Amino acid sequence: MERPLTEHIHPDRPPFNIKEYEAVGGYAAVRMALKEWSPKQLQQAVQESNLKGRGGAGFNTGLKWSFVPMDGNAAQTKYVIANADEMEPGTFKDRLLLEGSPHQLIEGMILAAFAIQANTSYIFLRFAYKKAARILRESLQEAYDAGYLGKNILGTGFNLDMHLHTGVGRYMCGEETALLNALEGKRATPRAKPPFPQVSGLYGKPTIVNNVETFCCVPHIVNKGAAWFRSLSKSEDAGTKLYGVSGKVNRPGIWELPMGVTVRELLEEHAGGMRKGLGFKGALPGGASTDFLTSEHLDVKMDFKSVAEAGSRLGTGTMIVLDDATCPVGFVHNLQHFFAQESCGWCTPCREGLPWVEKILLSLENGEGREEDLDLLKMHTDLLGPGKTFCALAPGAM
Repeated sequence: MERPLTEHIHPDRPPFNIKEYEAVGGYAAVRMALKEWSPKQLQQAVQESNLKGRGGAGFNTGLKWSFVPMDGNAAQTKYVIANADEMEPGTFKDRLLLEGSPHQLIEGMILAAFAIQANTSYIFLRFAYKKAARILRESLQEAYDAGYLGKNILGTGFNLDMHLHTGVGRYMCGEETALLNALEGKRATPRAKPPFPQVSGLYGKPTIVNNVETFCCVPHIVNKGAAWFRSLSKSEDAGTKLYGVSGKVNRPGIWELPMGVTVRELLEEHAGGMRKGLGFKGALPGGASTDFLTSEHLDVKMDFKSVAEAGSRLGTGTMIVLDDATCPVGFVHNLQHFFAQESCGWCTPCREGLPWVEKILLSLENGEGREEDLDLLKMHTDLLGPGKTFCALAPGAM
């Protein structure tokens, strides 16, 4: 089984420096693409690979890049941004890549910048990832010293500066337009769309925002081809995926596996099943903002389409398991406390509704609930549901 993203990540040693990364094929994709390919060819290769965004949206990455204006009248200033905020409860996949293979991310971002002809890029990093920040700073300096960043990269005439930006630490910064506002020094509130960032993003210029794992896939697509990337999967969604499991299982952790493994395989083979004396009650398949899957869904494939058909979302692919000895009300209250705290306060339903939901659940947990509380919760799941709020935070919480 091929594991291109994590093949060279080992917990008992530091990440590869640039020389070690080059020795295993690192930056070969940059050297080839910048010297032999056109930006359109690179966009097309990524689009044909069917790489879908690994941050949760699941949109075709190459198609997203193709929305950036590229004609002669297009804006000269463009931006590429890595969303490394990763504040979704239960999600820890990007941390593995940031701390274990920083040059893989940098290489993927260089390729993305070349594909849309951007000359400035940012890694927007979660404030708490102190180790990742240190490693990225060192790796960025190595990339500059080796000529992969800066002016006239590899003598091709292409210029790219890459900056590490440490966010102040709000869940809302994971939403791409709120992230853009935060980068501009504003309050991290979402923007109205359209216009979409590909046309009017950072400082009003065309901008691509992708997840860390998404960028890390790109060098391998360039090196081995779109057909190879599609062949790695067990489903129509291409490539491998970083899947995680947390909760009361025997081996909580994270694994790179073919896209489309089942919930059962993740839970039983990789996570070692439930701890002794505990049973499986349900799971959030892709972080705190996804809907519960139950025992009837154990054979559902963990890909975007299959999980959606089961009534949930793949999200980040990091499963939070609920066991039969943990109170579901307390479990959900803990998550709602987080969402209420992280609301940006921009729209009334989210700002007022989430604290209300949290208080209702707390009263139920404390044995002070009333029959009508269930009707209030049902009302909130409608009033804070999809299409009723400015962004997806409240619908995810509901």
